[in-house]
Amino acid sequence: MTVLPSALDTASPDYGAHREAMLAKLAELDAEHARALAGGGEKYVARHRARGKLLARERIELLLDRDTPFLELSPLAAWGSDHPVGASMVTGIGMVEGVECVITANDPTVRGGASNPWTLKKALRANEIAYANRLPVISLVESGGADLPSQKEIFIPGGALFRDLTRLSAAGIPTVAVVFGNSTAGGAYVPGMSDHTVMIKERSKVFLGGPPLVKMATGEESDDESLGGAEMHARTSGLADHYALDEQDALRTARQIVARLNWRKAYADPGPAEPPKYDEEELLGIVPGDLRIPFDPREVVARVVDGSDFDEFKPLYGSSLVTGWARLHGYAVGVLANARGVLFSAESQKAAQFIQLANQRDIPLVFLHNTTGYMVGREYEQGGIIKHGAMMINAVANSRVPHLSVLMGASYGAGHYGMCGRAYDPRFLFAWPSAKSAVMGPQQLAGVLSIVARGSAAAKGQPYDEDGDAALRAMVERQIESESLPMFLSGRLYDDGVIDPRDTRTVLGLCLSAIHSAPVEGVRGGFGVFRM
Repeated sequence: MTVLPSALDTASPDYGAHREAMLAKLAELDAEHARALAGGGEKYVARHRARGKLLARERIELLLDRDTPFLELSPLAAWGSDHPVGASMVTGIGMVEGVECVITANDPTVRGGASNPWTLKKALRANEIAYANRLPVISLVESGGADLPSQKEIFIPGGALFRDLTRLSAAGIPTVAVVFGNSTAGGAYVPGMSDHTVMIKERSKVFLGGPPLVKMATGEESDDESLGGAEMHARTSGLADHYALDEQDALRTARQIVARLNWRKAYADPGPAEPPKYDEEELLGIVPGDLRIPFDPREVVARVVDGSDFDEFKPLYGSSLVTGWARLHGYAVGVLANARGVLFSAESQKAAQFIQLANQRDIPLVFLHNTTGYMVGREYEQGGIIKHGAMMINAVANSRVPHLSVLMGASYGAGHYGMCGRAYDPRFLFAWPSAKSAVMGPQQLAGVLSIVARGSAAAKGQPYDEDGDAALRAMVERQIESESLPMFLSGRLYDDGVIDPRDTRTVLGLCLSAIHSAPVEGVRGGFGVFRM
């Protein structure tokens, strides 16, 4: 075995300072997660319970197999916007009757479960994950449809939600809808386009237009039950495949549907895996509070992969990018991790070769980000940094094995792309609270703007306002700093969640298990033209 040694000194002042900084960031993260868990607040939660209804996460808990994990996705969606944190929906991956499923659940305590633009983005991301990984989808529905003041941002793109359900079904991926309350207007197409639909006696209300709208449109008098109640849909319209007596009965029915799917993973269970040799708790003290200070990513790898066993590839070449082979919860993986931030030509070429090898062997790739981007300067431009960086990005873009990305520290500029950022379709992307991502660092960006403004003033023969320059730089630095933080990016669904570093191995293991529900196959030669 090639067990990684560790030089981490947990008794050093630096380690203690790094740990305290990370714990402070985790406390901030916990506070934001608590806002999502609170739903619409005490008043609306109490009103919901008074109606004898379960909360969204309680429904999920009863749906899942007992004592199995639930990997929640995008919990901070809508953070920093005018909409509630969590976007009135819970999404994630969990085990139902031994089958990994994507689960979505409207939160009816937030504006009746109405969908805002971030709800739509969150639901579409869940469908994307289900499709890429061939995971059955279970929708726990209770929504009044679109949040009407936001309709201009929802109506046009919202049709993709129903398109996705039909495409999942056409691909042979099962879809199940359980209707707990309202599923009206466009929302009626969720049960209408799902393979299996469960409705609840005197609870479910599924119609394109409710009684007031019908009255306005046709003059017809009607009531909820005759227009779209569960019994009507079970006996008359045929929309309901299953008629449940209450919420618990509906969830039991959903579990029974999944049990009858005859669903099989594409990849056999890899079996038990040896835990790392080093304590995961130590991950809290590895990343410096100041991301300009480099750290050795091998210390992270040693606390994440099975047995801390890592077979490094080209260790003496392109040393600011660590590459190598390992296993994680029994699954084979290739790892690419930034060591000193900057990517040079050698690192780019090394990465391209490593990605090709992973594709030949059908091995998923894990990208651990801490990069300021590709190196700039006359020597490096003349040495071909553009074509070599393009080679790495080409390899990432055309690789077909699943990619998992974790932003540990900086993830700036084209280095974010080369390390498989969101635009390059990683199957999953998570961030640590210490991460930052932007076109470049705040100081560098503010400095560039200052140089440009100074040059413009000189070209016009005008005096330069030094006080104004200082104010501009400070303002830009504050703006870029705030927009590069993980909660800001997570709120816009640029990642699938901000995670505690200590959970990295577990989260990656759950993702790898989900990934192997579909065939894992690499590209054979089709990488496009590499500029040599």
